[in-house]
Amino acid sequence: IKKSEAGDAANYDEIRYEGYGPGGVAVIVEAMTDNRNRTASTVRSTFGKHGGNLGETGSVSFMFERKGEILYAVEAGDEDTVMMAAIEAGAEDVESSEEGHAIYTADTDLNDVSTALEADLGEAESTKLIWKPTTTTELDLEGAEKLMRLIEVLEDDDDVQRVTANFEISDDVMEQLSA
Repeated sequence: IKKSEAGDAANYDEIRYEGYGPGGVAVIVEAMTDNRNRTASTVRSTFGKHGGNLGETGSVSFMFERKGEILYAVEAGDEDTVMMAAIEAGAEDVESSEEGHAIYTADTDLNDVSTALEADLGEAESTKLIWKPTTTTELDLEGAEKLMRLIEVLEDDDDVQRVTANFEISDDVMEQLSA
C-alpha cells in the first residue's frame, strides 16, 4: 500500500563519473539516475569499449575548475563593451570570438554576475555551471576520432546529462574531422 501511495515518483541521484579517454584525455561525466548500478555499469562499459577507463572520484577533477559560464551572442556588443560590463559585474574572465562572448565567474558568483550583466547586455544565450579544464591534452586525428566516438556514445545514454573533456584539437585536425 505504501508503495502505491508514492506513485511513480522515482528518486533520482546526481552522480559524477571521472576517467580517462583515448590519448589520456581527462573526462567528467555528469549523470542523473534512478539506478546507480545500471548507470555505473553502462558508463564503465562505454569507457572500456572506446579505449578509456573509468577512474575513482577525484581522479581527474583536479584538472578542472568549477566555474560559472555566461554566453552572449556577438550582437551583445563589441569585445571592449562586453569586457567592461563583465569587469564591472565581477566576472573573472572573458573570451570573445566570431561566435560570441563567453564570460567566466567563480561558481558561487554566477547568479550575481549574470544578473548584473543582464542590465548592461540584455539576456544571455545561456548561463550554467561548467567544469573548465585547467590543462589540456592535444590530440591527433586518430585520438580525436576515438574521443569523439566515446563522447557521442556517453551523451546518447539517457542518464548522462553532460560530458566534459580536457582535449585540444588543432585547426588542421578539426578540418579533417569535419570533412
